[in-house]
Amino acid sequence: MFKFVVKGTAFTSINQKEVEVLENSLFCITEAGTIAKIIRPDEENYMETIQEYSAKKKLEELPADQYILPGFVDLHIHAPQWAQAGTALDLPLYDWLNTYTFPLEAKFSDKEFANEVYSDLVSQLLKNGTTTALYFATVHRESSVRLAEICSEKGQRGLVGKVVMDDPEQTPDYYRDEKAETAIADTEEFIKEVLALNTKTPQGVYPVVTPRFIPSCTDEALAGLGALAAKYDVHIQSHCSESDWAHGFVFERFGKNDAFALNDFGLLGEKAIMAHAGFLSDADMGLFAEKGTAVAHCPISNAYFGNAVTPVAKLLNEYQVEVGLGSDISGGFSPSLFDNIKQAVISSRMLEDGVDKDCCSEKRGVTGSRLTLNEAFYLATAGGGESLSLPIGKLAVGFAWDVQFVTTKELPIFTKSEPLLDIFQKIVYLSHPESIQKVWVQGRKVYDKESEKRKEEN
Repeated sequence: MFKFVVKGTAFTSINQKEVEVLENSLFCITEAGTIAKIIRPDEENYMETIQEYSAKKKLEELPADQYILPGFVDLHIHAPQWAQAGTALDLPLYDWLNTYTFPLEAKFSDKEFANEVYSDLVSQLLKNGTTTALYFATVHRESSVRLAEICSEKGQRGLVGKVVMDDPEQTPDYYRDEKAETAIADTEEFIKEVLALNTKTPQGVYPVVTPRFIPSCTDEALAGLGALAAKYDVHIQSHCSESDWAHGFVFERFGKNDAFALNDFGLLGEKAIMAHAGFLSDADMGLFAEKGTAVAHCPISNAYFGNAVTPVAKLLNEYQVEVGLGSDISGGFSPSLFDNIKQAVISSRMLEDGVDKDCCSEKRGVTGSRLTLNEAFYLATAGGGESLSLPIGKLAVGFAWDVQFVTTKELPIFTKSEPLLDIFQKIVYLSHPESIQKVWVQGRKVYDKESEKRKEEN
């Protein structure tokens, strides 16, 4: 017995380079919201299952113009910065943080303000097909817990970090943890509260140890956070080797790159996800591979603040480092991973070809850097799930039913015989948030465009 069955054509990553088409297949979903079985049209119980679950009114059949994609996994979001998305992106990173970002994040001491911003953000991300999100919150424990509660209530799988930034030399007096000791105590209390919330959240909500980045934290705070992550076996996130300024600051302070400095404090491991990583050396990549640490690639944000294109193909192919995509709201202006998939491809092509016309073609770019669309789609789905060590991001038995139904009504599809993999490419390149009709997380429908439209009309 299944909770319900969905009939439709779906696309999912088999591996980093290949996308599988599941044409007119039946997806049989358990009470726990996972995929129990996928039945293809040539299997003997195909018609029997359709008849049985249609009679029970537990069969949902997609229209001919809709297709199923896995839900997106966004590995890097600054939740409070949703309130400034699209603002001041012309500034250098250091100026942007101190002029705009830190003053905004300081306002999240007001729990009502936090509730308003976070509620809207989670709703908007679900509409954009983001079923799992890895969030930086702020230094405020109560409003950070509220973000986790909102994820739980709205049905999104949320991984939430109370940010730690305690170094008075690099953080403003109006926005920082009082001292390392209080930062560690608040983080531990936050971890306990979110772990308790997780026991009543079917899709999962998880606490994340979150030093903002090395420049904002004292050695005491970094060491304490590493110890907490080990004690509770929770996820870790931070920024790593982002921008000339941040990367250079860490090397000047420790005489080593971010990766090795973070590792010294126990902040790399199987559950660690480091954002940006544009300046990783070969030794850094080898350390990431050894520790099982993943990279959150933020291609739009990197174009504004990263000062480099992250060598994703090298991380994946040469070092077998797990990589997923991040929107990096609001360093990245778009909440859509469709946009970030496209930018990941574009940025990789620019890295391979080079951008300085006055340099000869043999030296202008970095050979072997380009990503295919299939690879970028993998980053936004299965790659994100693997980075988080969670059974998400794929349409396969045992994985969560985290999906989005996308319409092709407005896409240039003019023949019924068009190859399905061509349709897949058009979906990924040309879809926008309005194309998404329904979103499910852990077997629960969390967004229905038609229902939302009827509510607005009434």
